Formats: sequence, structure tokens, C-alpha cells
Amino acid sequence: MSPVPTGPARRRRFGWPQRVFSQVLLMQLTVATGVTALATGLFLAPLSDQLDDQAMRRALAIAQTTASPALAGELTTTRPDAGGAVQREAERIRLATGAEYIVVMNAAGVRWSHTSPDEIGRPVSTDPSDALAGRAVMEIDSGTLGRSARGKVPLRDDEGRIVGAVSVGIEYDSVRARLLEAIPGLLAYAGGALAAGALAAYLISRRLQRQTHDLAFSDISALLAEREAMLHGIREGVVALDRGGRVRLLNDEAQRLLAVGTDAVGRPLEEAMGPGRTTDVLAGRVTGDDLLTVRGSRVLIANRMPTDDGGAVVTLRDRTELEQLGRELDSTRGLIDALRAQDHEHANRMHTLLGLLELEMYEDAMEYVTEVVGVHRATAEQVTEKVHDPLLAALLVGKAAVAAERGVSLRMAPSSLLPDRLVDPRGLVTVVGNLVDNALDAAAGTPRAAVEVALRADGRTVRIRITDSGPGVPEERRELIFAEGWSTKALPTHGKRGLGLALVRRFAERQGGGAAVREAAAGGAEFTVVLPEALTETAAAPERSALPTTARTTSPVPVPAPAPQESPSSAAEESGRAR
Repeated sequence: MSPVPTGPARRRRFGWPQRVFSQVLLMQLTVATGVTALATGLFLAPLSDQLDDQAMRRALAIAQTTASPALAGELTTTRPDAGGAVQREAERIRLATGAEYIVVMNAAGVRWSHTSPDEIGRPVSTDPSDALAGRAVMEIDSGTLGRSARGKVPLRDDEGRIVGAVSVGIEYDSVRARLLEAIPGLLAYAGGALAAGALAAYLISRRLQRQTHDLAFSDISALLAEREAMLHGIREGVVALDRGGRVRLLNDEAQRLLAVGTDAVGRPLEEAMGPGRTTDVLAGRVTGDDLLTVRGSRVLIANRMPTDDGGAVVTLRDRTELEQLGRELDSTRGLIDALRAQDHEHANRMHTLLGLLELEMYEDAMEYVTEVVGVHRATAEQVTEKVHDPLLAALLVGKAAVAAERGVSLRMAPSSLLPDRLVDPRGLVTVVGNLVDNALDAAAGTPRAAVEVALRADGRTVRIRITDSGPGVPEERRELIFAEGWSTKALPTHGKRGLGLALVRRFAERQGGGAAVREAAAGGAEFTVVLPEALTETAAAPERSALPTTARTTSPVPVPAPAPQESPSSAAEESGRAR
């Protein structure tokens, strides 16, 4: 069998570990070891000096105790002798205190006592001038007995005169022994602290290993780079919130859809976006899947997913164009319904006319044609006399045909009068189309089904009032029906409802007005919309081609002339139904 190749991928590499767990554990152990060693060194460094100081002070205290006036009297009345009184007293004190030596000397520096009797009567080996001058001395020095901690004091007689000095030494090896005896205990404590620190470091590192899924720092860096590229590259908005409701992250698409900047990051959601349904959806106060909300002129679908740390991630999809396409489909269906109604009515009339002609009832046929043409002309003239804007007039004529097909009487209020100087006729078509559609749906099938449209100009303000004979709107739902996503109807082709009335109110509020509903005087619902600044000044009416447009849910259609023989195709201007 051939040997297994050992290429670079199979070589075991030694060096700095790659895993987060290993690196953090190694760093924590290094820090714990370094801190323990530093603390031990900082404790041992002054310990030696402290032990030296204690030995010198002890030697000085023994010397001060020995240097009594009685000993001074013995010194001045005797000669240096190994068996003399001074030697005996010094040796007694030395043995009692454990000092290495006690030397008593006269003013000339000659010893009267010493541990070695041979040294008695000889001058001392170190300079006693400081002690003989009346000063106490503490020092570490070497003498005939080796290195020792020394204390020297003057020896005074009963009259206070200095007659000699006392020098006491503590063996320095005993001081070092105390230091060495302290080191094992200190190292034991340091080792225990190091072991506890290592255990804590291991536990912390294990937790970090679980939280990072045992990734390497390079993997985390790569994941972060991929995350940034993904978040800012996808065409869905992503909003991340922490447990306190503050914005943690906003990708580029979310900033565009919500019309907020990067300054929103770190701020509470309500402060960054203001109150409203969109804020409630993002904050989780409105629950569900594929929640519908309107932000500015955009229709958004939001989904919220909680995270393990108590926060949440919300994804946003822009459905504005899809909603427009869906409503254009609804408008197309409305146009088809209007054409179908006209075709059905036209076929009936042709059959009736054909029958009259075949029966040779020519005068009756002429009267019938005249009557039919008059009805159509009356309907168109009734609208155009009160509504001078061609787009809006065409819409109402088309809605009248649809209403007749559904058995609903659509009439203009006698007080209606709207001049042809609208700032945004397409926006007004959206509003009126939504409200008339809702009114037709509510009134259809009721006794004496009727819908009344009132359009009135008050200076530059347009006031719209749509009344139907339907069941009305319960008081507790009169605000709810203007919320995005709320509807009592079945889903349309594009899959979402509950936008028509929300867009009506949003359009009115953008112009500084409002929309409301109440119970009509004769029963049913009465919707009122106020649009300030909806008309141009009388002397400066803009050209039709220059009129600004706003966000709408339907596409424009050709406007038919109000002739009786033409089918009103303006029903394509109707908006999505909202009720």
C-alpha cells in the first residue's frame, strides 16, 4: 500500500488558534497568568524591605532596652572582662530576645561585651560615631559575625552623659528565611487564584463557543461582509429592532420604502417614524402575516419575525406597482361591465325597434328612438351641467350606466357645481371613483337603491359628499374602515383589499383635508371628503397638459363626449374597492 500523501492540507500547523473559543481562552489564560505573576511580584518586592525594616526596628528596640543607666554604671566602674557584669547582662538579654549579638562599648569604641569572649576589650569593627554622638542608628551591615540587621543607641549614665553605646544585631539569614517561608504560601494563594481564573475563563469561552457556533474570527468577518452585501443588495426592506423597540438596522431598500435616513438607527421606532399603522405593524402591535400598510404613496407588505434576544426583524415588500396593476385590472373589469350593460341594453332596444318596424308601427318606432336618445342625453347633460371637468364628468356618466345595470339610481345632488379648474383631476377621479364604487356595492339589492353624489366648490376647496341607501357603517367601525387592509369584501384578483378608503383619506390628508363617514339622514352611509387647495385661482387656471399628478390606483382612459349615442367608457377610471 502506498503511503498517504501528506500535502499542505494534511500538515498539522502549530501557531495561533483560529477558533474564537480557543483564542479567547488562550488570551484569558495569558491575562490571568500575567496578572497573577504581577500581583505576586508586587507583593514580594516590598516584603523583603518590610522584613528588613522589622528586623532593624527589633534590633533597635532591644538596644534601647539594654542601654539602661545601671548598665552605664557597670561600664564606668569595671574593666572589659569576659566574666564581668556587663558581659553577663548582655548575654542574658541576648538569649532572652534571640538576638545574634549584643555589644556594649565605651566612648572609645572598646567592647565590654560580645558573643565571642575573645573580642572583649577590642575596638568594634564598624564606626560607632553616630551612636556615640547621641543618635539612634538602624542599618543592614556586615561585621565580625557576618551580615546582620543592626540597631545602635547611645548609653547614658544617671546624669544623662553619653559614656558608651549599645549595638544589637539580628542575624540576616533569619530575615531571609522568613521571606522564603512566606513564598510557598503566597504561591499557593496565587496558584489558587490562577486556577479559579482559568476555570472562569474556560466557562466563559465555552459559552462564547456556543454563541458563535465555534466559528473562527475569519469566518465571522466573512459572514459579516456577506450579511452587509446581502442586506444592502436585496430589493426587500429589512428593519431590525432591539428588545427596547429601538431601530438596530435599516438596509437601503427599507430607507427608501419608509422614507427615513440612517439617523433613524439607534432611535425608538415611534421617534424615527412617527405614529401610524406602519409604526404599529413594525412594533408588533398589529399581528398577522403579509400585513398591509401604506407609507406615503407606497403600499407595503410587512412580515415580522421575533428574535431570541427579544427584538424583531421586519421585512417589507413594495406592492405599489402590483397594486396599481390590480386596480387597473379592476378598472378594466368595470369598463367591461359598463360596455356589457350598454351592449345588453342596446340589444334590447334594437330588438324592440326591429319589432316595431316589422309591425309597420313607424310612428311608434320614431317616438321610441326619440325617447331613448333623450334619456341618454338627459343623463349626460345632467352630469356635464354640474361637473365641468371632462375626466370627472366622464367617470360619473360611466358609473351611471353601471348603476343602471345593477338596479341602482345614481343621481347628482341639486347643489352640485364643480368648475373646470382642478389642480389634480386624476387624484379627484380616484377619490370619487372609490367612494361611488363603495356606495354602489352597499346600495345594490336594497329597496329603492340609490346613490347621490354632491360635488361643491367653496373658494379653492372641493367638498365631496357621497350618500347611499345601503345598511350604513356601524359607529364603532367608522374609523376602522379607513385603516389599511380592513375590508368586508372578498379578495380581488390581485389578492388584497382594504386600500381604497385608506388611499382616499391619505390623499385628503396630504392636501390638508380629511375624510369621514356618518349615518345619512335617510339611512345608509354618508361619506364626506374635504380637499383644500384643490382648485386653482379663477384667473390662473392651468392648462390640462400641465396639471400635476399624484399617486393613484387606476390608469387614465379616453374621455367620451357626452353624446347620447356613445357608450361612456370612463368607467375605467374607477379605483379599487375598499369597503
